[in-house]
Amino acid sequence: MTEARTVVAIPGDGIGPEVMASARRVLEAAGAPLAWVEHHAGLRAMQDGDPVLPEATLEAVKEHKVALKGPCTTPVGKGFSSVNVQLRKALDLYAAVRPVRSLPGVKTRFDDVDLVIIRENTEGLYSGVENVVTPGVVMSMKVATEKACDRISAWAFDYAKKRERRKLTVFHKANIMKLTDGLFIRCSQAQADLNPEVPYEEVIIDAGCMKMVQDPTQFDVLVLENLYGDVVSDLCAGLVGGLGVVPGANIGNSEAVFEAVHGSAPDIAGRDIANPLALIMSGVMMLNHLADTEGREEMRAAAGRIKTAYNGALEDGECTRDLGGSLGTSAFTDVLVRRIQS
Repeated sequence: MTEARTVVAIPGDGIGPEVMASARRVLEAAGAPLAWVEHHAGLRAMQDGDPVLPEATLEAVKEHKVALKGPCTTPVGKGFSSVNVQLRKALDLYAAVRPVRSLPGVKTRFDDVDLVIIRENTEGLYSGVENVVTPGVVMSMKVATEKACDRISAWAFDYAKKRERRKLTVFHKANIMKLTDGLFIRCSQAQADLNPEVPYEEVIIDAGCMKMVQDPTQFDVLVLENLYGDVVSDLCAGLVGGLGVVPGANIGNSEAVFEAVHGSAPDIAGRDIANPLALIMSGVMMLNHLADTEGREEMRAAAGRIKTAYNGALEDGECTRDLGGSLGTSAFTDVLVRRIQS
């Protein structure tokens, strides 16, 4: 009997518990040998009298190395740091990875999008270094270190080679931010020299965004600093149907957290209408990660069964209302489970 791999489940807030329950049902139906330990973050943690990111949750991820996370709500304007930001900093999850591809049955302007956005996750303008220079004048500092720029570039080239991607493109604004973005592209250029088998190019980000919405097939793997990566990854999600059909991962040298990147949508929580697909797809990413890093090929096989099931369901119009179907969360989950088992 295959030994179960323990992973951490962080259901989150709003629709989080519903889509997490759906994802776990689908992963179980696919035969993924997983054992779950559940921990909380966000508003749910605060209801239990804990911080938005409890120490017990953080320690569980450190212990088990892998987590599947639903959307968490951070109170706005009350001095609380985002759960996602805290996780990335505490675990040094420096590579945010978001595959974006066209899905069968999901009608958009483009039907052949196949991109991977790799975002440096720890510094840039999101470092949060701000101060008041003088009354009425504030400053936000963009932080770039050679260590962070070099390791995200190296990680991206390694990813491109392992996944046999066709090209790697860096989006930047080094023509204006000559020091910070200049460092980012110098480190990327150095890695390009070390990996000549991966075609490499640099594109100024404003021109790159224009080209992206004209024809996304011009690009393959995109590498960006923190703020640019945040914006462009959502832009690319819009090319294929939105955040409800895009998975995400935050990966470091030791730990990895896989998550739906959409919000917690409290207005529809408990109504059985949320689309669980993004978290299910993130679960597929998690299984492939375990196969890649631990040699668990049974995880890759389970991931393939899930992907076949949701591709088939979408193509046949068996989907939730946000994608033009009529199914609720539970009914869509039932469809995927039935397809996997058959």
